[in-house]
Amino acid sequence: MLEVCTLGTGGTLPLADRALSSLYVRVNGRSMLIDCGEGTQVGIRKLGWGFRCIEDVLLTHFHGDHCTGLAGLLLSLEKAGKTETLHIWGPRGLKRVVEGLCVIVPPLSFPVLLHELPPEGKELESVGLQIRAFPVDHGGIPCYGYRMTLPRKPEFSPEKARALDIPVTEWKRLQEGETVRIHGRKILPEEVAGKPRKGITAVFSTDTRPCETLDRYTRDADLLILEGMYADEEKMPQALKNHHMMFREAAETARRAEAGALLLTHFSTSLEDPESHLEETRKIFDKTWTAKDGETVTLRYPREEEKAWISLC
Repeated sequence: MLEVCTLGTGGTLPLADRALSSLYVRVNGRSMLIDCGEGTQVGIRKLGWGFRCIEDVLLTHFHGDHCTGLAGLLLSLEKAGKTETLHIWGPRGLKRVVEGLCVIVPPLSFPVLLHELPPEGKELESVGLQIRAFPVDHGGIPCYGYRMTLPRKPEFSPEKARALDIPVTEWKRLQEGETVRIHGRKILPEEVAGKPRKGITAVFSTDTRPCETLDRYTRDADLLILEGMYADEEKMPQALKNHHMMFREAAETARRAEAGALLLTHFSTSLEDPESHLEETRKIFDKTWTAKDGETVTLRYPREEEKAWISLC
């Protein structure tokens, strides 16, 4: 099961009911953040999923609405008693940015390791997720989207287990990934594996124009969390100038990707009621929703080749 919460859905400036960009991701009690805009630590406290369990922070880019909450987050982690290493990932220049933001942060009780991403992106792992950081088009600013996959073990094959004369009492251990010994012979879990099973995939990407890498890494995802900076077509000149996406363009991306669902976020301050634009956007991609601060989405493993089962609350 993969859970995500849109802690902040605002772009550029915070509003009374809309904090700046941050996504909380949780897998079996292990957690990470994507972006850390102003108000992130307040959103985490309201959510109640905890601070100390956060293992990684993935930054998309270094505009203030995506990273100025980092100093406050580190202080909250310190006060929560964190001692484990925190990993922070982001574009080149990460060290300079983090050091600047942390001038006001006291000495920490836990190590912080910084990982700069190369221009072409990188494969990484966090909280049990296989993650691909991929570059997107935000003008001249290095910016990344993140494709997150929660893998699933292959089916267990009773036929293979019987053929190897493995006692039923050892099947559970093999199903859980353990190696067992039968009559002095080592049996590996992959020896009793059946057909592969589809995992869960979610993509988070804001601050970009439609581009080839966005199309490539959103393909066949169960959930896309994409920016809808503007909704009205009259805002297209601003979208082009500032390298952002319209509601329509995000929906077209989801349709091309054959995604399971689209959750729009990162709204302009001029967009007072994002939900009022859903009817028109759903004509392009019908499984579209607009996010609210503190909204959680749960994704469960699919059956066969179906999309993951998704619930919003």
